[in-house]
Amino acid sequence: MTTRLDRRQFILFASLLLLIVLVFAGMGSAYAVRMLVEASCFAVIALGLTIQWGYAGLFNAGVMGFIALGGYMAVLFSYPVNAAFWNSQGPAALLGVAGRLLLGIVSIVLLRQVHRIGVGRHWRNVLLTLAVIATYLTFLTAINPAADLIEGQAGFIGGLGLPVGLGWLMGGLAAAAVGYWIGRICLGLRSDYLAIATLGIAEIIKAFLKNADWLTHGTLTVSPLPWPVPTPGEIGFVGARSAFLALMVVLIAVIYMLLQRAYQSPWGRIIRAIRDNETAAAAMGKDVNRRRLQIFVLGSLLMGIGGAALVSFSRIFDPSGFIPLHHTFLLWVMVILGGAGNNLGTLFGAVLVYIIWVMSEPATLLVFDFIRETGSQWFDWVAPADLDSRALQMRVFIIGLTITLVLRFAPKGVIPEEVVRH
Repeated sequence: MTTRLDRRQFILFASLLLLIVLVFAGMGSAYAVRMLVEASCFAVIALGLTIQWGYAGLFNAGVMGFIALGGYMAVLFSYPVNAAFWNSQGPAALLGVAGRLLLGIVSIVLLRQVHRIGVGRHWRNVLLTLAVIATYLTFLTAINPAADLIEGQAGFIGGLGLPVGLGWLMGGLAAAAVGYWIGRICLGLRSDYLAIATLGIAEIIKAFLKNADWLTHGTLTVSPLPWPVPTPGEIGFVGARSAFLALMVVLIAVIYMLLQRAYQSPWGRIIRAIRDNETAAAAMGKDVNRRRLQIFVLGSLLMGIGGAALVSFSRIFDPSGFIPLHHTFLLWVMVILGGAGNNLGTLFGAVLVYIIWVMSEPATLLVFDFIRETGSQWFDWVAPADLDSRALQMRVFIIGLTITLVLRFAPKGVIPEEVVRH
């Protein structure tokens, strides 16, 4: 069985390598290397999704939100400092807002403990609700004047000018913090609540980043973002993109080795036991919700890092550019096609699906040109004027057809999770 799987994996990866070579030959080195860098960023995000879904069976329908949050943190920490903001009254205004918010949070934390002095649960909940409402209204009334002040005097706050790698790390930590908050609320409920919560949070994050002009520059976008390697202006497109690709390969290798060790450890076996039979795992004394929270936070961390890397490579942060089709659905296709719970399969699926996604348009254009020429010469057929514009929409059909075929003939993925029997 192992020999058959090894042979199958060899054939799959050899075919993938051949496909990459064809892309290099047909589209050129600059285009192909850019595609591989973007695929590697998606691979990091897909690894985060596969450990959530494949390891623990947690359905995250809001991957887009974690990507967007990670991307903005890369902007905040690595984008050059905006001197106009620091020389304005904006920092003092934000400090005042932060002080009010901190006071509200402290009051909420203290009210959570009033039961220790004899206050009943009902009245504690009433006081907490009032404190949350008061904190929100106070924050809202303070942030609006501060935002107007910043937009009028400096445009937006800019970045901190710190190393790009630190921005990637903070992107992961910010996504992990949001994942922890969602998990604390939803992981003790039915799985569909988690899907609804993540979907909603993703749209909230996107809407906030899109409309908070003082913080993110909104739809005006932020560019050019710095790279952790020399830029194309310094060493050329192919050289710079190759250096970025090498960095991503090293990052993926480190993450892959750590995930493999975690998967094969007692911790990994506990996670899979909870996924396969939650009742039995709980009966054996395992803290189901705590373990699920750990895996959800870890997956969110990787999504944030991958999102930060993706935005850094694009060199532009545009909140409107995050769409569920591209930044959630496509990642689910990668994980399902590759094999949920199998890190190697996820990497294969990420690269293959992204190549299909990117190359669908030029490949469809070639087919349309052949149909147009053949129809004109043989049947005097006049092609529609908008035939070429339909090529972009064809990639959605091709991705849908791909996942349909995989679900029909390889429902566990082309490289499924290996079942280890003890």
